[in-house]
Amino acid sequence: MILSAVDTVESITKEDFLRKYYKPQKPVLIKGYARRWQDFDKWNLDYIYEQVGEQEVGLYDNKPADPNKATSEAVTKMRFRDYITLIRSQPTDYRIFFYIITDHLPALLKNFTYPDLGFKYFKRIPTLFFGGSEARVLMHYDVDLADLLHFQFEGKKRVLLFAPDQSDFLYKVPLSVHTVYTVDYENPDYQQFPALAYAKGFEVFMEHGDALFMPSGYWHFNRYLEAGFSVTLRSFPNSALRLLRMLKEVFILRNTDKILRKLFKKKWVDKKQQQAYRNSQRTLQKYIQNHNL
Repeated sequence: MILSAVDTVESITKEDFLRKYYKPQKPVLIKGYARRWQDFDKWNLDYIYEQVGEQEVGLYDNKPADPNKATSEAVTKMRFRDYITLIRSQPTDYRIFFYIITDHLPALLKNFTYPDLGFKYFKRIPTLFFGGSEARVLMHYDVDLADLLHFQFEGKKRVLLFAPDQSDFLYKVPLSVHTVYTVDYENPDYQQFPALAYAKGFEVFMEHGDALFMPSGYWHFNRYLEAGFSVTLRSFPNSALRLLRMLKEVFILRNTDKILRKLFKKKWVDKKQQQAYRNSQRTLQKYIQNHNL
């Protein structure tokens, strides 16, 4: 992989954000951006521990989804407070995925302000994500194709970002929003996945209070370096074309994959993985020929 440092700023105006990053769809890291929130001191695991009561949460781990089950099905469940105690006391790859604040922890909504950066937020689903110090999230892009503003809290996190035009080098799985399961983005095997060596992306290290703008359709791989959590704010589609693409992804491609996965289970999953490999190998051969490598 050919990784560059992402643009990093300490502060930014709405005009500069729109001109330099939003309109050209380029990522940017805004250091300590959440610190301007009046109740920033409540964005920690202690406060959440106090607020969640007796809630039970579904947990995910680093293993690929079981082909005999729905991809959204949790591997186990645990009382939320016990989960927070676990990730603070020992290494674990357990993580909480897509915890919708408005449904489960509305008190937290009073503790932040939507940043005025010039684009419209989808305020129904601000979402939390939690991870232990061994947790990682498979390389993927978000199916709704939203522009994302992603805030990190407590522990540090490493994020890899790739623009949509790098999909063919990443071994994208057909009818899916993720790459092949066996790619190790922390220790990439370029002999097994040679096209990956030509994928151009960004490497980002996030700390408490940082905000990362991830443009629509960007691939992202997240690795929790320490136990922590994040909140993601999503935007509305900003054009009719993107809205149509989003509807196609959510209602046609996703449901087609669900039906075929339910019918053929592991056979379907394996077939997609094999096709992803063949597609990227063809892309690699064309790239080599076009660049006389």
